[in-house]
Amino acid sequence: MGMTWKEICNDPVVAELPFRIESDEWGNVLMSPPPGLNHSRRQGRIAYLLGRLLKGGSALSEFPLQTAKGVKAIDTIWISRERIARQPRQEDIAVLAPEICVEVYSPRNRRGEIEEKKRLYFERGALECWTCDLKGNISFSDVTGPISKSKYCPKFPSKIELE
Repeated sequence: MGMTWKEICNDPVVAELPFRIESDEWGNVLMSPPPGLNHSRRQGRIAYLLGRLLKGGSALSEFPLQTAKGVKAIDTIWISRERIARQPRQEDIAVLAPEICVEVYSPRNRRGEIEEKKRLYFERGALECWTCDLKGNISFSDVTGPISKSKYCPKFPSKIELE
């Protein structure tokens, strides 16, 4: 039997690891190298733009969400104050997905892996899931499938330029 997310977070050995930590549906720890520089820059740029374009909430990175297949760290999100208030206070993990969930591709990501994460986020109530490819192109989706631009944040650009 695996560990709960709280046990994973409180494990002093895990806390010292220089890896990104997620879990699978059985509570097993999944580790991957930390994102690269351009991945991190795209995450930051997306969060910055979301914070400027949308009011009444927060743009955050590495957001922990409990899904049917374990805890996933969403690269960048935008969540309203109302959704934050609906999260359980006793745990340091969300059970209700943010309105917007963004996955930024890394060279090691596979399309099927990202599509699975999007499905899991929609199951937890996400309104939109976006992806950012290695060139900074943004693809938007809602629960029905791909959309040409965000309905929730229509002014968001379709390409992220790194400064």
